[in-house]
Amino acid sequence: MSIDVANESGVPADEERLSRLAQYVLDAMRVHPLAELSVLLVDEEPMTDLHVRWMNEPGPTDVLSFPMDELRPGAPGRTSEPGVLGDVIICPQVAARQAEKAGHSTQDEIDLLCTHGILHLLGYDHAEPEEHKEMFGIQDELLAGWRRSLEEAR
Repeated sequence: MSIDVANESGVPADEERLSRLAQYVLDAMRVHPLAELSVLLVDEEPMTDLHVRWMNEPGPTDVLSFPMDELRPGAPGRTSEPGVLGDVIICPQVAARQAEKAGHSTQDEIDLLCTHGILHLLGYDHAEPEEHKEMFGIQDELLAGWRRSLEEAR
């Protein structure tokens, strides 16, 4: 699995942790081991530019996903096809504000956003109530498993 994590935000971030989280999510979703993923952390200005350009929405957002080969999760017992999954772009400044409102750490929020972005790359959405229930249920399960793996590693 090729996971490229880059921090262009100017905000300190645990890039190694993000890479391990992405690996955990991709493994749990049975994504082919030769798939490629990029995770990029950017400041509010470039995130605003991307948000306006691609979503026609004002201001910065927390996370954007740009799928490439439209890979999907593997079926039980099987992996997906190999290919380029795409890019997840995260804005740590927006994540920090959201984390404060949610009452958890900025790192926990960035973990959530990375997971959320990967699920979007895998074709999940939350526009409709049933989609929302499915996507956020999977997201919660993945994050709970991720936290358990961190505890077990201590």
